[in-house]
Amino acid sequence: MTTERQRRRPDVTTVELVGGPEPLRVRLHDHDPRWAEAYREHRATILRALAGHDVDVEHIGSTAVPGLAAKPIVDVVVAVADVTAEEDYLDQLLAAGYVLRVREPGHRLVRTPGRDVHIHVYDRGASAVSDYLLLRDHLRADAADRALYGDVKKELMTRRWDDMNAYSDAKDEVIAAIKQRARAARA
Repeated sequence: MTTERQRRRPDVTTVELVGGPEPLRVRLHDHDPRWAEAYREHRATILRALAGHDVDVEHIGSTAVPGLAAKPIVDVVVAVADVTAEEDYLDQLLAAGYVLRVREPGHRLVRTPGRDVHIHVYDRGASAVSDYLLLRDHLRADAADRALYGDVKKELMTRRWDDMNAYSDAKDEVIAAIKQRARAARA
């Protein structure tokens, strides 16, 4: 993981939510194989935009798990050498058609104007990246945890969410438990 000494500059210390909180306006959909195709298309766009930079690009989140219902928002994680060095990737992603949504310590998020693809940018080696991949891979392989997670998401979607981030935060407990089981299964 990039250390503070290796960074080109200090990271931001607050959360900048461009446009402010947004209500959750989408519903869960049964898994759609077109989400994998959307990921492949955006992966190609990201790699073209960041040509010459050593980046890792992975499909994460529920749309990356066959058989799991999901909001129709494809999540992509991009690992870069230094997330604080925005000049290495941010303008290029914006020029490729994405818009900045979040700037927070260790994380940037750009998305499509239609809000159907979220691109999470982190330092290579960030624990968030390995956690996303751990959860994705475990849910792909473990039917019981996949069903549990799906049931929790369905229950949460029966509520009204004035802030999409609050919906995401409400899943933290079940995600932590699933990741704990995933780590134990790997050991």
